[in-house]
Amino acid sequence: MTTIVVLFNLKDGVDHNEYEQWARNVDIPSVRRLEGCSGFEVLRSEGLLGGSTETPYAYVELIRVDEMTDFTTAVSAPAAQEVAAQFREFAEGAIFMVTESIE
Repeated sequence: MTTIVVLFNLKDGVDHNEYEQWARNVDIPSVRRLEGCSGFEVLRSEGLLGGSTETPYAYVELIRVDEMTDFTTAVSAPAAQEVAAQFREFAEGAIFMVTESIE
């Protein structure tokens, strides 16, 4: 299974509560409905192991993809592109890493 790991911070001036409400109400349900997607989580960074509250990224998304061809087609659709455009209004410097389990 493929997991897309997205690391990002919010743009300056974006209220984290506003972003998180949008993520819960729009982003999470929209991504979970995409063809080829078997799971999606948005995680808020709380700190580093060992005590530091400074983290390089405020948020992490984990998108589980069981069929990349279907998922790629689904994210190209106009509705998915609208959600992606809204995401870009909140997020800055998002890094999308395509990963595979070594097990």
